[in-house]
Amino acid sequence: MTIKDIARLSGVGVATVSRVLNNHPDVSDDTRRRVMAVVAEQGFQPNTNAKHLKQQNGASIAVIVKGTMNMLFADLVERCQQLLQDAGRDASVYYLDEDANEVAYALQLCRERKPLGILFLGGDLEFFQAEFGHIAVPCVLLTNSARELAFDNLSSFTTDDEEAAYQAIRFLVGRGHRNIGLLGGNWSCTQISYRRVQGCQRAFDDAGLPFDAQWCEPCRYSLADAYDTTKRLLARCPELTALFCISDVMAMGAIRAIRDLGRKVPGDVSVVGYDGIPLSQFSVPRLATVRQDTQKLAEQGVDLLLRSLQRHCPPVHGVVPFQLIPGGSVAPPRDGP
Repeated sequence: MTIKDIARLSGVGVATVSRVLNNHPDVSDDTRRRVMAVVAEQGFQPNTNAKHLKQQNGASIAVIVKGTMNMLFADLVERCQQLLQDAGRDASVYYLDEDANEVAYALQLCRERKPLGILFLGGDLEFFQAEFGHIAVPCVLLTNSARELAFDNLSSFTTDDEEAAYQAIRFLVGRGHRNIGLLGGNWSCTQISYRRVQGCQRAFDDAGLPFDAQWCEPCRYSLADAYDTTKRLLARCPELTALFCISDVMAMGAIRAIRDLGRKVPGDVSVVGYDGIPLSQFSVPRLATVRQDTQKLAEQGVDLLLRSLQRHCPPVHGVVPFQLIPGGSVAPPRDGP
């Protein structure tokens, strides 16, 4: 009698049986009773020695999160952890500053903790180019594309950031805005935000509008930094009627700054974010944003990593669809186009 037999007889998945036997709380009472009834009827005894050996032999997946204030990653972490748990895998989560070298940290983990595999949530491709060749375990990068790096143990899944940013600017242009500012991100060509900036520039070009560097201001993925940066940007460029923010966190910091300056959103300045985090739909006004599909990002990334642990899989570099969500934070400019 094995755990697979228990799953078959009780009509649930193997991962569910594992959670019941390990007293995880995320199982319904009815399912728990059904599984335990089969366990009692069959006289099943879990192999605690095997479980102990597994725990001693570095059986966890490392999840390295790039940035402590990026709320999109909080959602991704939760989804990835649940999927790994459902598959009977342990996960250890490590948070780094957004400017930290995540690959150097991963190398340290490989030496000291010996993870079976690594999920990178966010990453700077410059660090991967320089040091990733020393990592041997299967890895998946989420929210940035590693296609051009050509490592045989590194896959990636991301949103088409350039096209999504392009659509966000076209949305503002379609509502009559011509003086559109850009807030946030590191504009190095190896960063995620660089592709968003490229999408913005293409949208300006297609609309016949100048891409004025004075209307652009980098900042960190932080409410406080976005707040300060927005005040600085609007003091320098009071003619702006709209802001496209590289993340929803920045957009919410920007909205607070605009209001503290005595201006209204969207009456004086319209705001569009990026990510589609749940909190964005509870802001006042409700935030217009580009929604990334964190469920698909997590599912595809975790699934490929787990398959790579069983056998060598060639690297996969996928693109997950996005959705532009209109919201109350955008309106036509007061004086029209």
